[in-house]
Amino acid sequence: MADHPRTTTLHEPAAAPTPAAAPALRARGLTAGYEGRIVLEKLDLDVEAGRITTVLGPNGCGKSTLLRTLGRLVRPREGTVELLGRPLPALRPRELARRLALLPQSPVAPEGMTVGDLAERGRQPHRPWYRPWSPEDAAIATEAMTSTGVADLASRPLDELSGGQRQRAWIAMTLAQQPDVLLLDEPTTHLDLAHAVDVLDLVVRLRSQGITVVTVLHDLSLAARYSDTVVVLQDGRVRAQGPPADVLDAGLLREVFGLDARVYPDPVDGRPTVVPVGHA
Repeated sequence: MADHPRTTTLHEPAAAPTPAAAPALRARGLTAGYEGRIVLEKLDLDVEAGRITTVLGPNGCGKSTLLRTLGRLVRPREGTVELLGRPLPALRPRELARRLALLPQSPVAPEGMTVGDLAERGRQPHRPWYRPWSPEDAAIATEAMTSTGVADLASRPLDELSGGQRQRAWIAMTLAQQPDVLLLDEPTTHLDLAHAVDVLDLVVRLRSQGITVVTVLHDLSLAARYSDTVVVLQDGRVRAQGPPADVLDAGLLREVFGLDARVYPDPVDGRPTVVPVGHA
């Protein structure tokens, strides 16, 4: 079955809403890592509510660790993280799952699970053990699949879908959680350009629904096209943060990525387009 048609194009990104004053996520002095290895060190970060924030940086700089720490999958060694003004440790697991959803790289589902089954899983944080599946749960799961363009695939097993369809099915599950904040770790990995655009167009639609999105991307031009804010990590710290046109320039790409590149403004909207030339 064909993928859901795209509603925007690379040259027609949706306009961003006016940002809220209080950050959706705030990290201060964040130090985190694994088994004696420090990955993030004294990192400070504010994520504006209702915006698309994209984390960029070379391999090993801490992008995935940052998302996992913001999602409370990694416990910080030092520092604090606040979600909507509340410290993460103060949130019970079920409450956290209602407010924040994290989609990791290459998520795995049980063999034979259908798109509909996956969407229904997103309702678990809202259903205590004593409450049966309700018409409201069914309506929310269906709406999540409709929003992501996979409602007509509800009875299809995930392992029969294309990469783009499968990624949208996973995002449908997170939407069924009805989160305020959505963390997406490399959602376009292993997708061709058309399917990557499908997923990022969907991210723009989520922003229009008031969801704060934090994503990790490797394609610098796509990040510039679809982000309100980019955060560039280097050696576990924030090297630069701001609108893509203010942050992405040839000097920063050379210093952080070791990449010699030309950066051109799009003639229509001025957003930067990165054209690699070689290693610096």
